[in-house]
Amino acid sequence: MASEPVSVLFKLYCLTVMTLVAAAYTVALRYTRTVSSDLYFSTTAVFLTELIKLLLSLGMLLRESGEWGRCRSVVVSNIFRSPKELLKLSVPSVVYAVQNNMAFVALSNLDAALYQVTYQLKIPCTALCMVLMLSRSLSRLQWFSVFLLCGGVTLVQWTPPQATKVQVEQNPFLGFMAIAVAVLCSGFAGVYFEKVLKSSDTSLWVRNIQMYLSGIVVTLIGVFMTDGAQVLEKGFFYGYTPWVCLVVLLASAGGLYTSVVVKYTDNIMKGFSAAAAIVLSTVASVVLFGLQITVTFLGGALLVCVSIYLYGLPKQDTSRLQKPSAGEEDTQKLMAG
Repeated sequence: MASEPVSVLFKLYCLTVMTLVAAAYTVALRYTRTVSSDLYFSTTAVFLTELIKLLLSLGMLLRESGEWGRCRSVVVSNIFRSPKELLKLSVPSVVYAVQNNMAFVALSNLDAALYQVTYQLKIPCTALCMVLMLSRSLSRLQWFSVFLLCGGVTLVQWTPPQATKVQVEQNPFLGFMAIAVAVLCSGFAGVYFEKVLKSSDTSLWVRNIQMYLSGIVVTLIGVFMTDGAQVLEKGFFYGYTPWVCLVVLLASAGGLYTSVVVKYTDNIMKGFSAAAAIVLSTVASVVLFGLQITVTFLGGALLVCVSIYLYGLPKQDTSRLQKPSAGEEDTQKLMAG
């Protein structure tokens, strides 16, 4: 697979920025969904995010190309004259759309706590997809750290089930089937995109443009299928405030940094970064929203930190630990004598 050499410092920079942006996005999103009186349509925000990511990718491609004429020729040859490549990059967009819908079905048919636990299976599922689709190998310690991360994220997000007087009719079997599909979609889509990025020398920004074009179509369909009547009645930008605009910009920047992280590291590192962002955003929520820190959160945060450390340890070089051959053993004895 084609890969571009980058420094460890650059990788750390991308992971750090992605983590901080994701944490800030979570806090800002929570603020806009709980404080604002005129609630905006989330589907329109998702659509605008895809549109801004497309425009930013075009800007980065222009910077990479050096001049407008060369940038235009790259866009024409890779977008308008390559329908197969567009179709190839539409796969993760559609799969992510299926994942989001299945997650909604699962949450509607499972308790919130059970949903949180089962949905974290997307982390080991992503690792398994990397092994199967990218022919990667993970050490036993790395597999252990993946499952440790899964448990840590579960504890960080854990909220004890609360009794309610309103009995909602749920279908647990349907919920588990939906969560299984969502987990598989999450692992497959992320690794599929990584494989496409690393299987050719095509510019990262060209790949982003190809994917975001499909994403714009999918999310625009989502706007009119979910909130079409209300959008036509109240307007596309109903409920938008400067804070909502900040959420859209943070989501757009986070999406770009995610693609850079996937390009130069892998999807598992993306998962570790997302877990660290969850911890940071929860800590920020304590200060901003008065959230109470629990023992389960502290335990989960500790597990997340330990898992990140363990996964980053270098693999043991077993070639130096092999038993020497008979001839080498005799030579060593002679030298010793």
